[in-house]
Amino acid sequence: MRARFPVTPRRYLTIAYVALGALTVIVLTGAAVRLTDSGLGCPDWPRCYGKALPPLSLHSVIEFGNRAFSAVIGLLVVGAWLASFLRVPRRRDLIVLSTLLPLGVVAQAVLGGFTVRHDLAPGYVMAHFGLSMVILVAAVALVFRARYEPGERAPSHDRPTVWLVRFLAVLGAVVIFVGTAATAAGPHAGGSRGQLIHRLHFKGAHTLVWVIHRHATLAALLGIGVILAWFLARRRGENRELGDSLMVAGILMASQGLVGSVQYELALPADMVWVHVTLATVTWVALLWCVGAAGRLAPRGAAPPPPPSSRDAAPPPAEQSPLEALARR
Repeated sequence: MRARFPVTPRRYLTIAYVALGALTVIVLTGAAVRLTDSGLGCPDWPRCYGKALPPLSLHSVIEFGNRAFSAVIGLLVVGAWLASFLRVPRRRDLIVLSTLLPLGVVAQAVLGGFTVRHDLAPGYVMAHFGLSMVILVAAVALVFRARYEPGERAPSHDRPTVWLVRFLAVLGAVVIFVGTAATAAGPHAGGSRGQLIHRLHFKGAHTLVWVIHRHATLAALLGIGVILAWFLARRRGENRELGDSLMVAGILMASQGLVGSVQYELALPADMVWVHVTLATVTWVALLWCVGAAGRLAPRGAAPPPPPSSRDAAPPPAEQSPLEALARR
C-alpha cells in the first residue's frame, strides 16, 4: 500500500497543516453555536428532534450544521492518520501524534452529546472547549514534528528562555480556563429564550465580574511574560524563529486585551465575544508554536556549538582580469 501511494515528507507536512487549520476552525464554529443561543437547537444527539435532518429553524440549522462540519473535520484528521502510515520514510512519532487527532474528535463528539443531554451544564461546556485546546496541542506538535527529520534540529542552550516559554504555555492554558468560566457565568449560556440554562454562580450575582477581573489579571501577566520572553530571545539571538513567534503572540495578546476591554464596556455583545474567543484560540496556537520553536533543551553541561570560523567560511572569489571576464560572457 505504501509503495503504491507513497506520501513524501513535504506532502505530509501539508496534510498536518490542513488538519491544524481545520481543528482551529471547528473551535470557532462551535463558539458561534453558543453565542447564537443555538446550543440546544437540537435537543437530542446524534439526531435532531429524532430525525436525520433538522427542522427548518435557525437554531436547529446552526447546531446541526456544526455537527455536520465536525464530521468533515473527522474525515480530515482520519486522513492525516492514514497518511502517517503511508509516509516515506515512516515515523512512529508522527503515527502516535496523528492517532491522537481522530481520538480527540471522537471524544469531542461524545462529550458534545453529554453536553446537550445535560442541558449545557457549565462544567460540560467548559470541558468541551478545553478538550478542543488539548487537541490543538497534538495538532501543533504534529506540524512541528513533520517539519523536521529526527536529529535535524540542534537542541537549545538558552535554558531561561525555553523554560519561560513553556511556563507561558501553561499560564495561557490557565487564562483560557478562567475565560471559559467567565463565559459560563455570563449572558451567553448557549440556549435560546425559554430554555433553562444553568450558569456558574459560586459568587452569586457577582460571579461574572469576579471571574472577569481574575481573567484580566492573569491575561495581563501572560502578556508581560510574552514581552519578557521576546526580549530574552532577541538578546540571546540563538533562535530567530522563536523571536518572531513571540512577537506574533505579543501582538495577539495586545489585540485580545483591546477587544476584551471593549466588550466589557459594551456589556458583552455576542459578536465581540466571538471575536474574543477567536483571538483566544489563535493566541493559544501561537503560544504552542512558540513552544515548538523553542525546541528541546540540550543536556546540562553540553558545550554549545562553536561559531563558524573564518577557516570554515567560503573563500572569496578570485579577482578576474577584464579579458577573463570578457571571455566568460
